[in-house]
Amino acid sequence: MMEEPHRWLEAIANRREYIRDQLKGGTPVFAFCRSEGILLIGVGQGMSKVFEIYDRHGFAALGHPVDIEKIRQAAIEAAHMEGFARSSRDVTLRRLISFALSTTLKNSFEQIFAPPIMVEAIFAEVGETAAEDVLVRVHYDGNHSYETSGVLVAHSDSKQEQEAANWLRSQIKTTDSIAQVGAAALTAWKALVEGTPFTDLKAPKETDWKVEGKKVEAALLDRQAKGPVHYRSLKASEMTR
Repeated sequence: MMEEPHRWLEAIANRREYIRDQLKGGTPVFAFCRSEGILLIGVGQGMSKVFEIYDRHGFAALGHPVDIEKIRQAAIEAAHMEGFARSSRDVTLRRLISFALSTTLKNSFEQIFAPPIMVEAIFAEVGETAAEDVLVRVHYDGNHSYETSGVLVAHSDSKQEQEAANWLRSQIKTTDSIAQVGAAALTAWKALVEGTPFTDLKAPKETDWKVEGKKVEAALLDRQAKGPVHYRSLKASEMTR
């Protein structure tokens, strides 16, 4: 009987190591709070990184495509249930994370005889002002943290993730355009993928959002949008201004 807790802890440690190993091939995603709203950026093979959740909410993730879709559907369902039971303005990211998504991920992670959900994610909620924006970093095991700096990166390596976020905070100015912010994000993306040290990294001079052989996905939770829906995918012209 005394061995059972030890075996469970060992199984959890092995599961964590397995998930981290599986996520190594995933490429990072980014979120930025701007005067226009919240900018979400990912680089993938198609529409596989950045998604709409609800009126004021968006989601960007790396991981197994099936698991990303599973979490996306869980978030949408929880948001619509909350909106139906209360009102659309009462749907908040804090409630969605605390009462639905975090619990789903935690339960999946701790059920050692079932396949885990392999996702590292960013959730965003745009407010009426930048000070009211909410960014949440959500991990595969349900752990999550709120980011107040206005810059958030999700990557499979926590140390590199923090280095990228710190570099972006040092490079991006409040007066930068969306195109300039996106160019900086793609510079950080390339550094993370190629393992380039951020100490030697210079800010980009060009604002074209191009990654050879990949599709850049970008969306804005538009603060000034009329009507309840604030999420919109960015047009190519908005990525090069």
